Amino acid sequence: MRTLFLTLMMTILSFQMDAQFDQYFFNKTLRFDFFHCGNSVTDEYYVDELIEEPYWGGSHVNLIDSNFYGSNYVKMYDSESGKLLYSRGYCTVFNEWQTVDEAKQTRRCCNESVVLPFPKKDVRIEILNRNKKGGFEKKFEYLVNTNSMFIKKEHEEIKTFEVSYSGNPAQKVDIVLLSEGYTSDQYEQFKNDCSKFASALFTESPFKENSAKFNIRGVWAPSSETGVDIPGENIWKNTRLNASYYFFGLERYQLTYDFKSVRDLASHVPYDHIYILSNSKKYGGGAIYNFYGLSASDNVKSSSKIYVHEFGHLFLGLADEYVGVVAYNEFYPTNVEPWEPNITTLKNFDSKWKNKLAPGTPIPTPADSSYNHKLGVYEGGGYSAKGVYRPWINCMMNNLHNSKGFCPVCNEAINKMIDFYCK
Repeated sequence: MRTLFLTLMMTILSFQMDAQFDQYFFNKTLRFDFFHCGNSVTDEYYVDELIEEPYWGGSHVNLIDSNFYGSNYVKMYDSESGKLLYSRGYCTVFNEWQTVDEAKQTRRCCNESVVLPFPKKDVRIEILNRNKKGGFEKKFEYLVNTNSMFIKKEHEEIKTFEVSYSGNPAQKVDIVLLSEGYTSDQYEQFKNDCSKFASALFTESPFKENSAKFNIRGVWAPSSETGVDIPGENIWKNTRLNASYYFFGLERYQLTYDFKSVRDLASHVPYDHIYILSNSKKYGGGAIYNFYGLSASDNVKSSSKIYVHEFGHLFLGLADEYVGVVAYNEFYPTNVEPWEPNITTLKNFDSKWKNKLAPGTPIPTPADSSYNHKLGVYEGGGYSAKGVYRPWINCMMNNLHNSKGFCPVCNEAINKMIDFYCK
């Protein structure tokens, strides 16, 4: 009887929350494209366009982001009442570029966008950036007339397919896989690579135990040439999404500045997260929280591990726990507690995994064999050898080849984020 009662109450609550979503939103997406411009110390926003997309893949319940992850934060308010309707944290390529040497010498514009459930009434969109003290500051706002004739509705016909389907997108984590550097005769290869991505993700815990909470779909958009750009080897390819190795001068870092094209392709299915499969044998990839992930699909030794590691960045912003191998300058200032759940500078360790340490665990914790697979506070992480600490000697976010999966801190954070999307 108790189980029946709880089931009934959950059903009633679900109907109530869906009714609230329907009160304010249509079940489709409002995409706001803009340009993010500046240098290492300044940034500004400039409007590009508004686009109506046919699907909304997100939750109908968790519309307000309570995680406060990311370097940026978007908020959408009802214009008339001032009620906060929707918010999400995210990061961008521009955020990372600001920390490299080039940003000290010149200015750059990156195309960016945010996606929101399509409002039934006029709204105000605000974009906030995280400041050097770790707090958010409003940088930009834009008023949206939802009946404007200038909200673009163009939609290219694209082939899509299911890779792994579990149910209603509003109650699942929805991943869209995009093709990059596959020519028109490589469709079956791309489908096979999509299946490999799903298999790799669902082989690792805690994704394995939560596979029924995910939908994965593929979007097929062939390129004119096979492969992607490798500037360091003077290889240049004409591809759909303009992906490239040697991002920020790092050989294995593979990303694209062409986020507008990425969003255009992703819009053909309901999605929460975008992952691009690049048709390359060369080791490499990258991922940015709530923005997109990208990696080589044909590296026999490492593709599977790269998928899972990079998805950790994309899905909830897990920090890299290794030292060096980057072009960033002071990516994690040691006088500020990082927002990422799996590293700390000890400035606010109480907010991290301190209460999960075994009694008597030394802080810092020696990274020797006596602490293998024990939760601790190990110095070295976030690319820094000093002043930044990780919870595990060798988690998937540190050395993906030699680790035995995610550490307990990452596992817990991943499970919480899965529940956030599926509620």
